[in-house]
Amino acid sequence: MMLGLIPLTLLCQQTSATGVNLEFNPSEKKNQNKQIVLLAGDEEYRSEEMLPQLAAILAMRHGFKCTVVFSQNANGEINPDNQTNQPGIDALKSADLCIMMLRFRNWDPPTMKVFADYYQSGKPIIGIRTSTHAFNITDPTSPYKKFDWRSKEWPGGFGKQVLGETWVSHWGNHGFQATKGVMPTVKRHPILAGISDIFGTTDVYEAAPPQDAEVIVQGEVLDGMLPTSTPVQGRKKRASGEEQDLNQPRMPIAWVRTLTNESNKKQRIFTTTMGSATDFTNEGYRRLLVNATFWSLGKSIPKSANVEIVGDYRPSKFGFGGYKKGVRVADYITALRAKHQ
Repeated sequence: MMLGLIPLTLLCQQTSATGVNLEFNPSEKKNQNKQIVLLAGDEEYRSEEMLPQLAAILAMRHGFKCTVVFSQNANGEINPDNQTNQPGIDALKSADLCIMMLRFRNWDPPTMKVFADYYQSGKPIIGIRTSTHAFNITDPTSPYKKFDWRSKEWPGGFGKQVLGETWVSHWGNHGFQATKGVMPTVKRHPILAGISDIFGTTDVYEAAPPQDAEVIVQGEVLDGMLPTSTPVQGRKKRASGEEQDLNQPRMPIAWVRTLTNESNKKQRIFTTTMGSATDFTNEGYRRLLVNATFWSLGKSIPKSANVEIVGDYRPSKFGFGGYKKGVRVADYITALRAKHQ
């Protein structure tokens, strides 16, 4: 089974599958006092492939301790279609940073409590792509119903209130119009250090972050799916049937905010509406997330962070139903041992 992750020769005893979570314990100690927990749980953009590679880079290149928590089915298989089960989420209780790539999760109250307690702690959060609509809480009696992406009590739910936006629409033509990141030529945010280009095959989302957010990257809609595709010009018919100039103005695709949360604690938030396992092949996008990690933790951002892929990374294309079936967390280790024997 090709999982496209990390050669065992690089990891030795530094990585373990602890039954439900994948853990990276780097031997280099410089950032090991900081623990990052990455929540993988979306049906479309292959977070179960992208976040282990991000964790590997953060651990092997930068010395952070990382734990990846997956959506799983009752048989213990990684299954992003299972919206109700995120075993191992207790890892958040000791986390210094939560990186989330979730979509429409419908967790029970005990699971939601772990996540809500982390949010209330004031520790930083990085939200990727569909995390703007991370929760779809169907139980009307749930004490965490307000986290739902359509919440009226907490308008727009967790996505709007914390990350800065909920689900609105595909701005570009999904699957046909890729995204180029447009960055300021002056007064660039420190997170953009060392980034020369950002490209992804995922389309631009419609988004309107709050006034307290600082937009650091805008998304240019491309008339095709290649980095060389030209920007869309003039008015085009969107999937909704409306005509709209897709690049005037450009939509924000990455922003930061310092939120004073409900516990009156200041909290660093980084949100990007880009993100898929295939987007992560772009060096600029990888550096965006690595730099955002340093910023979120209040650490100095490297001038040119090492974001080299760890091992053999061959991501699956985004799309519903496209995840690798029957994979367990332990298979990440088993497959690597078989490959390197």
